[in-house]
Amino acid sequence: MQLPDLNLLVALDALLDEGSVVGAARRMHLSPAAMSRTLTRIREAVGDPILVRAGRGLVPTPKALALQAQVRSLVEQAGQVFRSAEEVELASLTRRFNVRANDVFVGAFGGKLLAAMGRQAPNAELRFVPEGESDDEALREGRIDLRVCSVRNLGPEILTQTLFNTMFVGLAREDHPIFAEDLSAESLCRYAHISVSRRGRALGPIDTSLAAMGLTRRVSMISPNFHSAMFTLQDSDLILPLPELALWGAPQQGLRLRAFALPLPLESVVVIQAWHPRMDKDPAHRWLRQTLKACCDERSRAPGV
Repeated sequence: MQLPDLNLLVALDALLDEGSVVGAARRMHLSPAAMSRTLTRIREAVGDPILVRAGRGLVPTPKALALQAQVRSLVEQAGQVFRSAEEVELASLTRRFNVRANDVFVGAFGGKLLAAMGRQAPNAELRFVPEGESDDEALREGRIDLRVCSVRNLGPEILTQTLFNTMFVGLAREDHPIFAEDLSAESLCRYAHISVSRRGRALGPIDTSLAAMGLTRRVSMISPNFHSAMFTLQDSDLILPLPELALWGAPQQGLRLRAFALPLPLESVVVIQAWHPRMDKDPAHRWLRQTLKACCDERSRAPGV
């Protein structure tokens, strides 16, 4: 049996990841015409159009989506065969790293991580992927390289490393009436709150803590991310509970806001990075993990944090 040209797997991986002939051509240092011819060969080999026209862009066929994780895994395994187990040429590394993290983490650490990559691996690309409502298979399927999140069950085989701990604090406008009185759980409940949840949930650990004290709060707004919620505070009496790391650096966009300790017994939030075991020995992936951890350690040791 004659084996197909395995270079087609690399091209197929690039096409499915980019969703564009031009983007895949740029990534593989080919002309768009050459990549278009390669796509024709892939279609003939697979027996499927793979990418079809939708408006002004291209979308993958159902078969292409079904093949994507398998193709990515094969390309990664093939690459590991020819790479040293211990070294990676960072100066010439052209890899794209997909990191899933929320807006708070990107705001606190995105710039530092990108600066470190610019110094050590200037040709590598950093792509932050937004969190989805249900995307537990993204690591297993190879659609993301790292997931940064609070401690949770990601599956028995997923590897993790603790990055840092953070506490929840409150945020309100500078002249909010809550600051004119003694701060207490009762005063906290006198004002409406914003809940931040990509799944649209209103309740969380704060409500559990309040319930143990016989109290409840009113959540009048639910936002998908923290930074957009900040902009609603300066013109309202709303209270925004948020992780303290959201205040690291200067993320408040010049808004006249004031942070305060929540008068509640709340556990700290443990933030981790998680990855699939097949990437554990990959030298470039190991470098990414080590660089991300170093950025977090540096930020956590900074004055005022």
